[in-house]
Amino acid sequence: MGIASFSIQNKSFTLSLYLRITIFQLLTLIVTPISSQSQIQNQTLRNSPNFDPEIALLGDAKFVADNSHVQLLTPVPSSSGLLLYNNPFKFLDPIRSKTTSFSTDFSFSITAARGGNGNGNGDGLAFVIFPYHSAFKFVGQGPFGVSSEKKYLGIEFDTKMDDNVGDVNANHVGVDVNSLVSVSVGNVSSLNLVLNNGEKLKAWIDYDLISKRIEVRLSKFRDSRPYSPVLTYHIDLSKMWRNEDVYVGIFSSNGLSEQTSSVFSWNFRLRSAPYWMHSLPADPRGEHAERLREHKRSICPLKVFAGVIFGTGCAALMAFLILSVWSIFVNRDTVFPAEYQIRPADFRYKKINVIVEEDGKHGNNQNK
Repeated sequence: MGIASFSIQNKSFTLSLYLRITIFQLLTLIVTPISSQSQIQNQTLRNSPNFDPEIALLGDAKFVADNSHVQLLTPVPSSSGLLLYNNPFKFLDPIRSKTTSFSTDFSFSITAARGGNGNGNGDGLAFVIFPYHSAFKFVGQGPFGVSSEKKYLGIEFDTKMDDNVGDVNANHVGVDVNSLVSVSVGNVSSLNLVLNNGEKLKAWIDYDLISKRIEVRLSKFRDSRPYSPVLTYHIDLSKMWRNEDVYVGIFSSNGLSEQTSSVFSWNFRLRSAPYWMHSLPADPRGEHAERLREHKRSICPLKVFAGVIFGTGCAALMAFLILSVWSIFVNRDTVFPAEYQIRPADFRYKKINVIVEEDGKHGNNQNK
């Protein structure tokens, strides 16, 4: 109403229009999304040995005073924070003829606190993948803080029982694909672990694009990597995003509670493999088969020549070994005739006469 009173006279109307334009410009500056590059570069963790240098802090996330860990949430309701891997990548790269898999591990703790809604559990913590945009802005609300994104995947470490999304309990791991309703759930209680009791835990998440499988493992911080995953889910992320650039991050929010979450370390690694290592047979009419044909046409002659030389050497070595073994077995049973010098034999004969006398007389032996 104060602004409308200036429109009574022309002069007042001009002043009112000027004020409105000024206010609009100020509001525009406030609500304009901050470019991800300018927002992230000043908050990357380049001096921490427990974090990759490409990791950035957004929202309420901050490094604590002793630099031992990152606190994602402040102990007040509606707090949210994000650790962002500030290096987007593609699951399917047609330019380099590569497919990408990843492995990540991080240690964290979640501490419950009684909130104003009578529920001490917040939303927990999640590893999230979402499309990259040059003007990305962390909104802090909605699914994993990226409510404006239509496609996302979240691995949630959920500490809240929400019947609206079909949660099994307040202590589980779930896979969420474009929805907060989990498509696969693993019960953390079966591991004798509690997500939100303040204990430091460690998680491993592996995705292999060849087998199209996500595996999630969880243990206490000092324990070794478990052999069996708590959750396994099959999904083809290359079909979900194709050649789009994507971000990955660790997100946490506490809703109406005062729950806090901290991350003590995070490592993220990418693995690339050529298209021809794909596990499924190629459709001769499909795009994948065309990429295979292009790959065959791009084979380097030098590699072919090196392969021929290597194969020839292996064949020669194999032939030598076969001949050596054959000669050993054949010659082992061969009998060579012995040569002896023939000499005439000289035999001497002696005639012996034996005479026996009667009356107990001894006989004489005579040699003639």
